[in-house]
Amino acid sequence: MNLAERTYLDHAATSPMRPEAREAMIEGMLHWANASSPHAEGRAARAALEDARARIKAALGWEHTLIFTSGASEALSLALQRVRGGRRWISAVEHDAVFRAAPDAGILPVDVAGDVDEQAVAEVLAGGGTPVVAIQRVNPETGKVQPIERFDHAIREGGGILVSDCVQWGGRIFLPQADMIVISAHKIGGPPGIGALLVRDLGQLEPTGGQEYGYRGGTENLPAALGFAAAIEALMAPAEPDLALHDADFQMRRRICDAGGIAVGGHGDFAGHILAVAMPGLSAAAQLMRFDMKGFAVSAGSACSSGTLKESRVLKAFGVAPEMASHTIRVSTGWSTTPDELRRFADAWEMISAEAGSRAA
Repeated sequence: MNLAERTYLDHAATSPMRPEAREAMIEGMLHWANASSPHAEGRAARAALEDARARIKAALGWEHTLIFTSGASEALSLALQRVRGGRRWISAVEHDAVFRAAPDAGILPVDVAGDVDEQAVAEVLAGGGTPVVAIQRVNPETGKVQPIERFDHAIREGGGILVSDCVQWGGRIFLPQADMIVISAHKIGGPPGIGALLVRDLGQLEPTGGQEYGYRGGTENLPAALGFAAAIEALMAPAEPDLALHDADFQMRRRICDAGGIAVGGHGDFAGHILAVAMPGLSAAAQLMRFDMKGFAVSAGSACSSGTLKESRVLKAFGVAPEMASHTIRVSTGWSTTPDELRRFADAWEMISAEAGSRAA
């Protein structure tokens, strides 16, 4: 199989590594010493690591602490398990990694639009204590953007701590004013195996000793940190709008809808790089096989659960009927997506949808 001839539209699972990130990682491999060692080689590695940290913070405009982790899952566990707070509360549409990090958390429902219920958040705050509230920025299965700006000030004023999973933020949506923010490199064209927890106040976290200011153990992954910095700088660099890509994306969505596709996952604001869409008459599993045979990589939800093709907990929480959910796939674009790829995917969608319709008739 020649992967170069295929079309990759599963960037929400992981994105191809940017050339800048690959080059930075190669440079990082030349700094082979342990960044925690006191000798000259270790100090050189430490300087490179801190430079990567500073570059990421500068690109994000983050003036507080950045803790490198092995990825978003570890960052979420660090935030939700070691935060000095009271009961954990998480939205019903969070990624599975959030549920694993806080298995005993209370659940905040979403309303008919797919937004976290404001009354539920108010009731949590009215209960007193120091509730820890986790609300994602962008849903990984549907692209629904949570209006965290409705909650951030109230949560802090009410004595709570706001944790936000921003893994699917992708540079297209403003980062929220949260107490702790989780980001990941491989979703934006950086290397896998590295993420970060942005922390406004380190006093809210219980330290355990080791590296990263004493908040995690393990030798720092310098090559990955440099790749992360290069990827996020490329992501955040000012650029002219790609009007051709924007038009191709609009036309793709219009053609899919005209061919009977139904966008799912709530109402309101959505991140433009993720589309959850149902094809009536053909199951998600059958769609994935047909698109794969035609050379397109798409998915049926977040990468951690799409392989099972079980009923999506997230779509259920968004109020998507089981029959509709079972026909829903996710199409997600990224830095390497081209207008021609979107046009060819629309062609394939129309063809597969027509074949499904003719069999049903």
